[in-house]
Amino acid sequence: MILRSVRWVLGQIILFVDWATRPRPPQRTPEAQAAVDAETQRLALYQFRLCPFCVKVRRAMRRLGLNIELRDALNDPQHKAALVEQGGQHKVPCLAITENGETRWLYESTEIVAWLEAHFDNNPAFSADSAKN
Repeated sequence: MILRSVRWVLGQIILFVDWATRPRPPQRTPEAQAAVDAETQRLALYQFRLCPFCVKVRRAMRRLGLNIELRDALNDPQHKAALVEQGGQHKVPCLAITENGETRWLYESTEIVAWLEAHFDNNPAFSADSAKN
C-alpha cells in the first residue's frame, strides 16, 4: 500500500512538471497540419498516464505537433487486450504503426521518439519552415 501511494505521488509530480514545462508545438499552416494529422491517423500510442517513459513520448508528440491517438493500456480492458494479443506483451509505451494493412508494434520510448522524429521532424512536407515557402 505504501509503495502504491509513493508511486501515485511521484506520478503526480511527473505530470505537474510535464505540464509546467511542456514544449510548444510547431506553427504550421492549416494545410501542413492537416497533412500531419492525416499521416498520424495510422498511429496509436498505448500508454499509462503516470508512466515517465510514456510522458517522454507524449512530450515528443507535442513538440512535433502530432495528434496521435492515446490508448490507455492500464484502465481500458480492450486496449490492454489488443496490446497483449497483437503486440505480444503488456509493456508501454508502445506505438502501433499501421501500414498497408499490417501493424508493427514499436516498444521503448527512445526508439519511438527516434521514429517520430525521423518521420515528422525532418520531413519538409510537415515542417513549419515549408509553410513559409
